[in-house]
Amino acid sequence: MRTAVREAPFAVRSDDSDDGVPVTIPRVPAREAAEDELSKPMYHENDPSPLRRLLDWVWERIGDLLDAAAGATPGGWVGLTVVALLVVLLLVGLRLRMGALRRTPGSAGRGELFDDRPRSADEHRAAAERYASAARWSEALQERMRALVRSLEERALLDPRPGRTADEAAAEAARVLPDHTTGLYAAALAFDEVTYAGRPADQAAYLRLRDLDEAVRHSRPHLAGGRPTPAAPGGGAV
Repeated sequence: MRTAVREAPFAVRSDDSDDGVPVTIPRVPAREAAEDELSKPMYHENDPSPLRRLLDWVWERIGDLLDAAAGATPGGWVGLTVVALLVVLLLVGLRLRMGALRRTPGSAGRGELFDDRPRSADEHRAAAERYASAARWSEALQERMRALVRSLEERALLDPRPGRTADEAAAEAARVLPDHTTGLYAAALAFDEVTYAGRPADQAAYLRLRDLDEAVRHSRPHLAGGRPTPAAPGGGAV
């Protein structure tokens, strides 16, 4: 048997009524009237923006996660703080131990000695001097190293080989130019530091490599052991 549910009336007193008799309004219309009234912009001028509500929700979730982590860590918040500090110290120690991060091979400016367009040693030297005149010592040093290696290839002291690294070039060149062994290895190290470690070169470093390039150009090679064989692969591509 269905039982009828009757909405109880909502009584309000009308101040404008002369006889003071309360005006009876059904509950549903009264609720709808209240909702319409409260939906007016004047009641929501100070409400937080959707972005602020989203940020508040995110921070609440982060707070819940931290509380859960603190509850699972011995010592509570103190233990969690100690763990966080140990992680930070570990990261700092690794950063100091490894030095600057190396660039990923294959990225733009990947440190290869030669790009896709072959250029002569003189072209590399001209590019190096242009960079040097603009005080762009890192680029100047790279181009001068390319000029040195290309010059050795042009003199048939090195076999032209794509992907050769600065370390390999120095090792191969040192076999036919033993008098410049120290300078060649130092030049390869400077090239690697600029290209891979991101350590900027200065004018003095460029001038040392320029002087080495000029000295190598006028040096007589020692060919008693024949032409050099390729060095073992290693290091970054020049």
